[in-house]
Amino acid sequence: MIPVAKPLMDDAEVEAAGRAIRSGWVTQGPEVAAFEREFVAYVGAPHACAVSSGTTALHLALLAVGVRPGDEVVTVSHSYIATANVVRYCGAVPVFVDVRPDTFNMDPMRLEDAISPRTRAILCVHQIGMPCELAPILDLARRRGVAVVEDAACAIGSEIQWEGRWERIGRPHGDIACFSFHPRKLVSTGDGGMITTARSDWDARLRLWRQHGMSVPDTTRHGSKQVIFESYSVLGYNYRMTDIQGAVGREQLKRLPAFLERRRALARRYLDGLAGVPGLVLPVEPAWARTNWQSFCVRLADWLDQRSVMQRLLDLGIASRRGVMCAHREPAYTTETWTCRPAGRDCQCAAGTCKRLTESEKAQDHGVILPLYHQMEEAEQDRVIAALRAICAG
Repeated sequence: MIPVAKPLMDDAEVEAAGRAIRSGWVTQGPEVAAFEREFVAYVGAPHACAVSSGTTALHLALLAVGVRPGDEVVTVSHSYIATANVVRYCGAVPVFVDVRPDTFNMDPMRLEDAISPRTRAILCVHQIGMPCELAPILDLARRRGVAVVEDAACAIGSEIQWEGRWERIGRPHGDIACFSFHPRKLVSTGDGGMITTARSDWDARLRLWRQHGMSVPDTTRHGSKQVIFESYSVLGYNYRMTDIQGAVGREQLKRLPAFLERRRALARRYLDGLAGVPGLVLPVEPAWARTNWQSFCVRLADWLDQRSVMQRLLDLGIASRRGVMCAHREPAYTTETWTCRPAGRDCQCAAGTCKRLTESEKAQDHGVILPLYHQMEEAEQDRVIAALRAICAG
């Protein structure tokens, strides 16, 4: 079986985890702090705060930019459901806008109509590692006085051309960027997340929130020569990363340049091998973006049935995944509050479909994610290419 994804960890990560375990300090501590410093150096951000997952990163980021109950956050439905869920965690309302059919990212042309006096933030997604069009998004956000949070869960190592030079996603270019270290991502700590920002006051607040609102970090308390009593001045969360995860993350970050080189080479082979296949639309990398190819998602023509294609691949020993989900179509969002704008009488949002999100729904219904991982051999990739060509021809 050729899997869709496979994390690469070996003795280096085993030794790193063992180092943390042997130290006697296994919860958030010096390894996490070192991982944060090394992450800052890699993406070029002033501050980085490690947390327990990409989802918790997004939750704290929205709180930091001031999202509160009754606010609105403009975002995309076409993303993993966590993107919409964190808006609801804050008691705010997700306002969904459609995506572009070529990059599967937020369509900036649809943003203006989606913003209202209640809009507190735009939550844009760098979908499956492909950078979104930040320049027009940020221009509109600054004119309308709303914050921009980047859901960069999949985008570690991706780059964007910014003011004439290439810069890594996570600098951040918006107000805050959030990453995930789930095993499907290029850099994995088993699970975990990172928040980057240029604002030192927000970084301090994030560090307070992630550890129950504790006024004195336990690393400081345990290392003090005098007795310290901590206090809890704000409502906080248990969103800490462990030192075992931090140690593994440090080793994974060292591997990232090789991960990027290999995935980009494999993506080029897919683009060459699948070029001209009837019924297939291949992913597009804009001239101003360099994706990390976290996933390679092809789009099927209307006359190809997504489930049938995926089943035939599975029968041939090749795993795949459907296109990225749409939160508004999930059962949870038949009762959770959300909206699109401008909503018209032809919109059937309550029924799980939305006339304003047609490209998002098409991307889910016709997208197929193909296997792509660092250890993938060219012979395995050739099997995938040959199988998909044969299925489309048939």
